[in-house]
Formats: sequence, C-alpha cells, structure tokens
Amino acid sequence: MKIKLTKVYVDDQEKALGFYTETLGFTKKADFSNGPFRWLTVASPDEPDGAELQLALNDNPAAKTYQKAMFQQGQPAVMFFSGNIMGDYERIKARGAEFTMPPTEVTGSTIAQLNDGCGNVVQITQLARW
Repeated sequence: MKIKLTKVYVDDQEKALGFYTETLGFTKKADFSNGPFRWLTVASPDEPDGAELQLALNDNPAAKTYQKAMFQQGQPAVMFFSGNIMGDYERIKARGAEFTMPPTEVTGSTIAQLNDGCGNVVQITQLARW
C-alpha cells in the first residue's frame, strides 16, 4: 500500500491555492469542478508523482468544527518535512508568511509553525537525523 492523498480543510480554496503554491512552493496537481464541488490538489515539486494534498473546502459542519478546534488548540492540520528548515523559513517568510513559531529545537527535531490564512496551523519539521 502507498499513501497517495491526504487532505486539509480550508475555508477558501482559491486563497489556499495561492498560499500553498506561491508561498510554500508546491505545484498545483489537479483542479476539477463538478457543479459547486471543486477537487483541488497540490504536490511537492521535488516529488511530482508522490503524495498529493487535497485543499478540501470545509463546507460541512463536521469539517468546520474539526478545523476550528484544531486551530484554537494550535494543533497543526498538516506537517511538511524539510532538509533545510532555516532556508525554508527564510524563503517562506520573505514571501509574506507570518510564523507563529520560528524554527525551534524540540526533542529529535526542529519545528516551525505558521498560519495558512485559511484556518490552519502548518508545521514544518526538520528531523535531527537529516
């Protein structure tokens, strides 16, 4: 088995697409609409055929409640791994992102957190073994 897709709920798909592509540097992979439903995914330019992240509209009460609770608790909705967290931090910050936690050493890794502007905390992690 392989992991090919995971999702993050967003309150605005177009705004999320801008953040995840222009700010973080991912590539739009799929963008299809069927009536009001929009299937929108991004992928890492380093692994274009790897796992995709669906930017799923939080248009149902369960999704909204989950997303809001995770955000209020400061829990990351999605985590990305980096081989150079300081470089990624500086690049993303220069593109206008506001970090709620700069790169901080914790047990076994260094993490940084930022708000995606669409209702989520995003975490970037660099493992100590990298």
